Amino acid sequence: MRNISEQELRDMIKERDISEGNKMLDLKRCRFENIDMSGMKLRNIDFEWCDFIDVNLDGADFEGSILSNAYMERLSLKNVSFRNCMMHSTDLRFSNLEGADLRGADIFCSNLEDTILDGVITDDTTKHFKMKCPETGPFIGWKTCFNMRLVMLLIPADARRTSSTMNTCRCDKAKVLKITNPDESVKFDEAVSFVDGDFVYRTGEMAYAKGFNPDRWRDSTGGIHFFLSKEEALGYLMSISEEQCESANNWV
Repeated sequence: MRNISEQELRDMIKERDISEGNKMLDLKRCRFENIDMSGMKLRNIDFEWCDFIDVNLDGADFEGSILSNAYMERLSLKNVSFRNCMMHSTDLRFSNLEGADLRGADIFCSNLEDTILDGVITDDTTKHFKMKCPETGPFIGWKTCFNMRLVMLLIPADARRTSSTMNTCRCDKAKVLKITNPDESVKFDEAVSFVDGDFVYRTGEMAYAKGFNPDRWRDSTGGIHFFLSKEEALGYLMSISEEQCESANNWV
């Protein structure tokens, strides 16, 4: 990973602006440490897989840049512009995004655990910031369990529900409407959770989460995890099955 100083960064941006106009500047897999980048114009730069360590980024302008898989933990990012940025799986834990502009940004799978989000600016073009599941009322959810079982759930109106920056959701309780195989040609009475072998879903019965965590930004935590569509649940099931097959092949 290449270390970039403040002056090097300024020189590269200046050269790009003079010779290539607004062309994307490729700075993938670089490291920025102990430098002041506050207020800098950092538009249209590919920062994918970059590390930002002990860097002041208050008021920086990243509009149109790529920050996917970037490490930006424990940073001051107050009033930063992330407009139209690609931010898949960006690590923003424990950072201060007070007043940050996320309009047009795609933050799919970004980690916002313990992140300060006061006054963050979003709109309808911000992707994966709003809750994925309905905030009120009953709705249907889908999940998968051991032995290739597909579970259809009714999340009741009084259930607590939440989601982070991914397509998965969580709730504190749900009624099991049916349990089938993937193509729904065979019905079952029970299904066992992937995570907890003692947690069993039973057709027609209510399932209650152990230790539901209401913090929406914590994804891998207590709650009944589910998807809003059968297709998403089956896609997850297929990915799990492929991983198990690859692991088994490695054992041969």
